[in-house]
Amino acid sequence: MFTNDPDRLPQRQSYGCGASFVPGFRDRIEYWLRRRVGGWRPLARWLLPVCAAMVSSGCYLMQAAAGQMEITARRQPIATLLADANTPAALRGRLAYVAEARDFAVRELGLPDNGSYRSYADLERPYVVWNVFATEEFSVEPRRWCFPIAGCVVYRGYFSEASAQRYARRLRAAGKDTAVSGVSAYSTLGHFDDPVLSTMLGWSDARLAATVFHELAHQVIYLPGESRFNESFAMVVEEAGLERWLMQRGQPDELADWRQRRRREAMFIRALLHTREQLRSLYASDLPTARKRERKQYAFGLLKLEYARMREVWHGSHGYDAWFDRTLNNAHLVPAATYHGCVPGLRRLLASVGGDLPRFYERVRMLAKLDRATREREVCGDLHDWREGSAHEPFSAMHSLDAWLKKVHERNGRPDVASDREG
Repeated sequence: MFTNDPDRLPQRQSYGCGASFVPGFRDRIEYWLRRRVGGWRPLARWLLPVCAAMVSSGCYLMQAAAGQMEITARRQPIATLLADANTPAALRGRLAYVAEARDFAVRELGLPDNGSYRSYADLERPYVVWNVFATEEFSVEPRRWCFPIAGCVVYRGYFSEASAQRYARRLRAAGKDTAVSGVSAYSTLGHFDDPVLSTMLGWSDARLAATVFHELAHQVIYLPGESRFNESFAMVVEEAGLERWLMQRGQPDELADWRQRRRREAMFIRALLHTREQLRSLYASDLPTARKRERKQYAFGLLKLEYARMREVWHGSHGYDAWFDRTLNNAHLVPAATYHGCVPGLRRLLASVGGDLPRFYERVRMLAKLDRATREREVCGDLHDWREGSAHEPFSAMHSLDAWLKKVHERNGRPDVASDREG
């Protein structure tokens, strides 16, 4: 997304900031000018003061611009690297794989044939951006930020982890639930030729190809302000593309492994979405604040118990341990709802056209012309879609919370709600 899977126009920050607030801002501008613009010093005498003034009035946008310019400056054509005898063998192998996947995306998936993913940028850091998600303490609805071009989104991306953590602390001080997530890839929606990033190369081959398909899908259809629809569309294209890619390459073991990972991911997502819906009901109840806070922690405790049960079903797989190894809050559930909320409905739409991706794109473009409410009614189902999937397992630990919430709603007219003692 424009600033991943997976926040657009910044509200003006209430704290003052200058160029010094953005780590390495001047260095990034000079680096870009040296690499891309001949005679950079005369231009810099004009551009740097202008940029500094813009930073003073909108430091968030300027750190985003500086970060994007740095990526642009670091790009190297993949074809050149493949032909260079000094390119390390491991890097050459990964880039050759991406080049094949990129050509497949155009030829077999109908994805854009442009300059994206035909260059490489070594960022020398673990993530390209860090996204900040936020909600109110008693709400599962994400805070939204609005930006030019991309519209409104449910995250705010920073090219510096320290800046992301600083902003998250500010939100927490204001009573918000927050989460900070490192992102390895994102799309500029075709406004720039997106490179393959060094942050992507630690992945498996399958995930690397899937990400290329996902990010290119954003260049096919993107509705400003509709993160859930956009991400779900890209997820469905990614799934269909990777199935075909692995089948074409004759990699049955890799395909079987990927399908197993998808089944486990589906169980994980269903558990998160289920918890989110239970919390939504809790926050809509008339319980006192202290009770809501207590029940909120209880719900997240049950989610962790559900994960322990899932791990047993998975024969001890620890794939999501890092996700659960922290104190959870509402904001941690935002990406699941954003990236997967419309996936089941869009899968059905793809199946209805016999898996023909160009026809699928046309159908989705038709949906894009509808008003948002109608479009979501057509393809963005509710939790039922996820709970009835082929990989469905009962939410054993969750049922006690379900039962308790049902009783709360049955008693909504009773004055002494605070005396509730259900566990």
